[in-house]
Parts: sequence; structure tokens; C-alpha cells
Amino acid sequence: MDDVEWTQSPKPEELRVGLISWAGSYLTYETYKNTVTATAKGLGRRQTWEILVSNEHDAQAVVRLRSLQGLYILCEADGSLCYGRPRASHHGCFLLRFHRNGKWTLQCIISGRYLESDGEDVFCNSRVLSAYHMWTPRPALHVHVILYSPINHCYARADPTTGRVWVDAPVPCLEECGFLLHFQDGCYHLETSAHFFLSHLDRLVPQPSSQTAFHMQVRPGGLVALSDGEGGMLYPQGTRLLLGLGSNPHRGEEWFILQRCPTWVSLRSKTRKFLSIIYDVEVYAVSEHVTPMSLFQFECDNESLTLQLRAVNGCYLAQRHHRTVVANGHPMESDTFFRMHWNCGKIILQSPNGRFLGIVDNGLLMANATMPGPNEEFGIRLANRPFLILRGRYGYVGTSSEHDLMKCNMDQPDCIHLLPCRQGIYHFQAQGGSFWSITSFGTFRPWGKFALNFCIELHGSNLLTVLAPNGFYMRSDRSGTLLADSEEITKECIWEF
Repeated sequence: MDDVEWTQSPKPEELRVGLISWAGSYLTYETYKNTVTATAKGLGRRQTWEILVSNEHDAQAVVRLRSLQGLYILCEADGSLCYGRPRASHHGCFLLRFHRNGKWTLQCIISGRYLESDGEDVFCNSRVLSAYHMWTPRPALHVHVILYSPINHCYARADPTTGRVWVDAPVPCLEECGFLLHFQDGCYHLETSAHFFLSHLDRLVPQPSSQTAFHMQVRPGGLVALSDGEGGMLYPQGTRLLLGLGSNPHRGEEWFILQRCPTWVSLRSKTRKFLSIIYDVEVYAVSEHVTPMSLFQFECDNESLTLQLRAVNGCYLAQRHHRTVVANGHPMESDTFFRMHWNCGKIILQSPNGRFLGIVDNGLLMANATMPGPNEEFGIRLANRPFLILRGRYGYVGTSSEHDLMKCNMDQPDCIHLLPCRQGIYHFQAQGGSFWSITSFGTFRPWGKFALNFCIELHGSNLLTVLAPNGFYMRSDRSGTLLADSEEITKECIWEF
């Protein structure tokens, strides 16, 4: 396991940012006006930009800014901005400079003028740098993240028993490797899965404060560094790699790759035994308890719904000779791709030869059945997610002091604590300990007295659907109200978690 380089190339969503002006508003593309403004107060789809780097060196890079629609910010000769496709080789190119305070400046390559905002409009007029040209990058990926140290080849891991964070996990399969990255007043707060916050004193504390606020430097490619704003940088220290503030990082120790939290699952047969790797690569349903060898990373293609299951040994489940399924596959092997089907929260896996995976009499996992039955259905449980953070088309699911119903357009999310009931079935518990309740209109409130059943089905590596207690799929609505009224799975029913 230690010989495996676990981290992978950044995914497109891990390279995207929001850009915040000096006035606190976000750079936004206006779809119907063919222009760019800076009026939005929150980070949404129209405020999300992919940074395309053509040349990077030390503290600067030549970049283009592309929206989720696939169009670019373009600077015209008169200093005005438009939104479209480049007409020449350097059209839409900016010189991006990284400043020590974490800010970015973007200078048009052609005119030499800086991208700036007056608090509403955006333009490129001045060649003299000022505070109005400074932009704060905010990573646009989902707030549930992991931190990978490329120098130490390990992931950050919270240790609630010692109240510290160590950078010593070779594989990010534990829930302690996941962190919530809260953005507030221009700073970041790092919350553990047990809901403690990393402080400037290198310890975990129960509440966010000025002592848990960190400044972030962001580089294209998902690289981030956290500091206290007074010269201290956060990096692994000592022989045990304690994550703490210091002033002398070596060889880029302060840089981490910021990635969304991966999905790890356990699979259970109809005999209530967990699939586990035995004898190095063979897979049996023999374990009555979850162990590290019972955990699999859920890697799913969102379009084709083909699934790969990666074991903690770094290899993938693959169908081999005599229809056996073993954990010795490599990422691009066709034998490692399985078609997934769902039945009331249970998963059915179909091998490349068309047969379905099931358990034979001695507990071995094989691709035998031509038609799926109870023996081919596996209970699936999220192994590294004690809670969900749901993000839909219009924002995060959360509560607002102005509304008594659950909303789906929030900039800051609420944690939905998961209480496993049956395989694929969970109770949703709000942050105060009460349960989610549903109204006759298909809306939700977070202060119910009784636990209700929600059925979760995975539709991508970090995507899921929720079948609500009323028999309808939960979806985001343009109005901002969370609803459960969809009979079919639409785009608004797909949630990033």
C-alpha cells in the first residue's frame, strides 16, 4: 500500500475558482448581455471560472478565464470586456500575478491594462497597479475536501484523541481525512469531521474564532497554502508531521493539493457479511465487521454509470479467469469497469462479460449470474461520511434565519448527520439533534421529532440522489426552496456531496 501513489491528476472542478473584487462581489458572466460584471454576493455557477494556464513561472502565469459555459473573458482595445471566444492567439490572455497577501492581479497581455471593478462593472483601463485591481481567489470545489502534501506523499488527518492534525495518512479512506473548508470574511476555517476547528495554536478547538481564521494562497492546479497573515505558514513539522504554524518551511512544504473528499464505501452480501480482500487480492464475503480491507473507493463515470472500485492496496476490482473477481486491476483496464444498477438502495454490479457479481457458497466473489437476484444485490454504506453536505444547481442545502423551510441556494451549507437505518436507508438529523421532517407540499423543516427514512443512491464519484419519505426525489428549485416532488431523476435531483 505504501508503494502506491494514491493522489491522481486534478479533476476539472478542482481547478476552478471564484474571483472576489475589493468590494466583496464576485466576477460574474451575464449570459444574456454578453458581458461581465462584479455584482453577485455569492459563489454560484455564473461566478465560477476555470483557470487555463499556458505558461507558469514562479509568481506569475499566462492564463485565460473560461466559464462553465465554455466562453472566455475577452479584453477589447478600448478597455471594455466582453464574453465569447478568442479571435486571435493572445486574445483573452492575462498575465496572472500571485501576491504575498494571497491576492491575484490579472493584466491584459495585449494592452497591459489591469482587470478591475468599480463595485459593479468590470473593465481594463489602467496600467498603474492599485488596490482596485486586486482579486481574491476562492476555490470553487465542494467544501468537503482533503489536503494532500506532495512533499510528504501523505494526507492530513485529524486526531480527536490528541486534538491535533497530522499529515501521515497514505490513503484518504478514513473520515478523519475529510475537512470542511469554511469561507468567511475573506478567511478560511478548517473544520474536522468531528466538528472541531484547527487553530493558530496547532490544536483543535470547538468553536471558530479569529484564532481559527487562515489566509489562503491559491495557485492554478489546486495548490493552496494557509497562513495566519502575520508571517506564519501551516506545514507539517517534526518526525510525526504535526500540522502547525511555522516560519521556515523547506522545499515547498507549505503547499497542499486541495481535492474534494473521495467516496469510500463498504459492501455487504445478503448473508450480512462484508466484502473484504483476503490473501492479498482475493475478495470474499466473510467479515462480520468493517476493516480497512473492507473499504473501496467509489469511482464512477457520471455519463456512462460505469463503476470502478479501488481497494486500499491501490488496485481495482477486476474480473479475471473463471469469472473470479480479484483486487489486482489497473486504472485503464476494461475488466475493472462494472455497470451499476440500483434496487431500493441496494447496488447490483454487472461485469464486462454481461454477468452479475454474486457470492458463491464458499464466500468468493464471482461474476456468475445471467440474471440478478437477491444473491447479486449488495447493501452499500458510506464508510467515510458521517454527514452529508449537499450542493445542487443553485447552491448548498441549508437553513436561513429568514425562512423556516430548508433552502437549496445557500452559500454556506448545513451538515446533514447520517444515522444508518438499513442498507441504503438513512435518517437525516439536523445540526441541533432534531430530525428532518417533510410537509404535505414536499418541503422540509429541520426540527422534526421523529426519524424518517431517506434512500440514498450514488450516481457518480461524488453525486447522489435522495428518495424522500413521500416517495418522490428531492430536488433543487430555482426559487431556492428544497422540494421532494419529482417522480423521475432530473438534473435538479442530482446532488454533489
